[in-house]
Amino acid sequence: MAVIRTEELTKRFPGVTALDGLSIDIDPGVIGLVGANGAGKSTLIKILLGIAPATSGRAMMLDLDVVTDGSRIREQVGYMPEHDCLPADVSATEFVVHMARMSGLPANAARERTADTLRHVGLYEERYRPIGGYSTGMKQRVKLAQALVHDPQIVLLDEPTNGLDPVGRDEMLGLIRRIRTDFGISVLVTSHLLGELERISDHVVVIDGGRLLRSSSTSEFTRTSRTLVVEVTDQVEAVAAALTDAGAKVERDRRLLAVELSDDADYDLIRSTVARLGVGLIRLEQRRHHIVEVFGT
Repeated sequence: MAVIRTEELTKRFPGVTALDGLSIDIDPGVIGLVGANGAGKSTLIKILLGIAPATSGRAMMLDLDVVTDGSRIREQVGYMPEHDCLPADVSATEFVVHMARMSGLPANAARERTADTLRHVGLYEERYRPIGGYSTGMKQRVKLAQALVHDPQIVLLDEPTNGLDPVGRDEMLGLIRRIRTDFGISVLVTSHLLGELERISDHVVVIDGGRLLRSSSTSEFTRTSRTLVVEVTDQVEAVAAALTDAGAKVERDRRLLAVELSDDADYDLIRSTVARLGVGLIRLEQRRHHIVEVFGT
């Protein structure tokens, strides 16, 4: 079952086409939706949630049509919006319990699920403090908790790392990955940063100007390159010089050497060179592309 499917999906505003004939078909997992600001990411999410109607085309979530089955979809979907939408004068517990009740959970179940979810996102000790006193990172975790509290089949996370420092970004990305690995919930996460989503996504969809640039598994994006990464214990300059003298094309990146692979004999050349110099070989592997290199950005 595809968790998200669109067919020639188009959304036009006066003077602007936000989505332009977008067709995608995505299986369960962590799906990264990548594009620059204004690429159409938030518009797609609003259409999937039934918040905004499409101009033309069709969209489905969990094999349900977003136009005719909107209420059934929302029962099975969690949503973390990009904008700040939290009430400042209530605690995280009060807010998440309220959202759980809005999703149809009985009072006792809502309180139990809220405690478990706030523990999962790292807010259990702070759960009774008013949200207005929270840091940006804590507020993002509250938004994530309310998206998860009713145990959905898929969550839609719109720019969840916005406003976070590097440590906070790493922690949020780790939480997102665990949503899938620990609970089996699929995730659609948007970002304008290719590198972030490469780390956590099973599948990446790249859109620009509302049009699909590419949709494929992360492993297909990050295919192996024709470059060998060589890491040695010491004498990096000497190893680079010896390989260059032997006819190899070599570039140095700090303690690493990047050797252009011409054929399999290059593996033997590198091994024999480091052995002749009495240097320890730590790593010898084909380098993988990064998604950002595929698009030259």
